[in-house]
Amino acid sequence: MPLRDFLLGLLVIVIWSLNIIVIKVGVAELPPLLMTTLRFILVAALLVPFYPVARAQLPFLVLLSITFGSLHFALLFIGLGQAEAGTGALLVQMGTPFATLLAVVFLKEKLGPKRLAGLLLSFAGVVVLAGGPTLPSPLPLTILLLSAFGWAVSQLLIKRGPPIAPLALAGWVALFAVPQVALGSWLFEQNQWQAITQASWLGWGAVAYTAIMSSIAAYGIWYALLRRHPVNRVVPMTLLTPVFAVGLGALLMGDPMGFHKLVGGGLVVAGVALIVLNVGKQRPTRA
Repeated sequence: MPLRDFLLGLLVIVIWSLNIIVIKVGVAELPPLLMTTLRFILVAALLVPFYPVARAQLPFLVLLSITFGSLHFALLFIGLGQAEAGTGALLVQMGTPFATLLAVVFLKEKLGPKRLAGLLLSFAGVVVLAGGPTLPSPLPLTILLLSAFGWAVSQLLIKRGPPIAPLALAGWVALFAVPQVALGSWLFEQNQWQAITQASWLGWGAVAYTAIMSSIAAYGIWYALLRRHPVNRVVPMTLLTPVFAVGLGALLMGDPMGFHKLVGGGLVVAGVALIVLNVGKQRPTRA
């Protein structure tokens, strides 16, 4: 891989890693479901007019908006409001083990000893993280694992669904997710208008970053790299995302680097590495 493309790949990883920190900043000023709604509105407004899809593809996109938009993204924003950034980033990595299990069950893919070891290491890491002080209660752990499961289900659907351009998929999923997440905000959150009017540039900047940088710019660069290079040379770079996120959480948010985070996080990353490095054709979709 040329140095230019390698640096572009690292840029994407940094953008995704920083996205976890940015979400933490955003949900400190905006209720998480409201922020997710605003993010989806911005993504849809920027992409849908330029990426039309066939009418026959709309039912699939509606289904994906439930698993990817409501289940993954909405729960990710809620969970990160209750957990440290680094811990959240590590737990979200469980999407890969979940996707592997789903592929074994529903697509009849073979597990193999390497991926089995990866699954065991990953789930052992979650157990260690769950016993640490960075998760004040079982609730954020459950929410973030459900978010990771939503990502995994979405990858299964994308693999089996019709071929749709990545940015078209992102835009239309965002469009269909808007009413779902907005309804959730209306039912379960309060003082939305007050939060909108009182949000500082940090809150609005967080919305813009999660939409433009993480979902559009990074997503576009990533799939350009996947078109130019073998997947098994690009995908392993995603293993740096939780590492960078933990480091940025400690540097920018003052998150502690305790025993549970280091050991549990190491187990999760090692497990995901065994799974990803053994699968050469899987294309991940990130926040």
